[in-house]
Order: sequence, then C-alpha cells, then structure tokens
Amino acid sequence: MYEGEKAQIQAAINGELRLLDPGVRASDAEVTALLDPEFTEFGASGRRWGRESILEATGAEPGPPVRVTGMRGTLLAPGVVHLTFHTDDDGRRAHRSSVWRRHPEAGWRLYFHQGTLTADESA
Repeated sequence: MYEGEKAQIQAAINGELRLLDPGVRASDAEVTALLDPEFTEFGASGRRWGRESILEATGAEPGPPVRVTGMRGTLLAPGVVHLTFHTDDDGRRAHRSSVWRRHPEAGWRLYFHQGTLTADESA
C-alpha cells in the first residue's frame, strides 16, 4: 500500500468516526458537511435513508457513543474508499459498509452506507 492510498483510507476512516460521534450527530451543519448530496443508506432497520431523512434522525436523538471495531478500508479508485467495520450500540450489533468519495471543494463525504444486524458477539 503506497502513502497516498493510506492517506485516502485514513481520511475516510476519520470521516466515518466523526459521523459516529454523538456531538457531531447533534449538529445538522456538521453532518451535512460529511454527507454527499447523493447520499443513500440502507439501515440496519431495513429502512432506506436519504440525506434529509438521516439529518432528521441524527439530530433528534444523538445518543451515547457507539463501540466500533474492525474498521478497515480499501481504495477502490482515486478518491473512492470502501470501509467495513462492526458496531455495538448497547447490544445492538451490526456489520457495516460505507463508500466515501472525495469532492474537489468539499473534501471527503459519505456517499453510501449499509448496516446489517447480526447476533455475532465479535461485531
């Protein structure tokens, strides 16, 4: 893995961790800055989310921090990173997958996210 690849993956990881921060989630402006205008999510609940609907959900109940494990990334193309990781939200465990893309003016933004519930204790 070359240095530029590591830097792009780390930028996406940093963005993902910011989006999981309860303080960031409580701020529509901060969440908006991290979401691509074309953002789509298939949530662990089975619901499909867009940029506006996710803003309503994140601002309404930021909640406690979520435990994140096993986060790793792959550079799919210059400026496009795929992340996989696991979360545990007070016993609600999920496998997660995110695609981040870099915009020339706006920086790294979350383009797509999917969460799948699991009973797996390692998640």
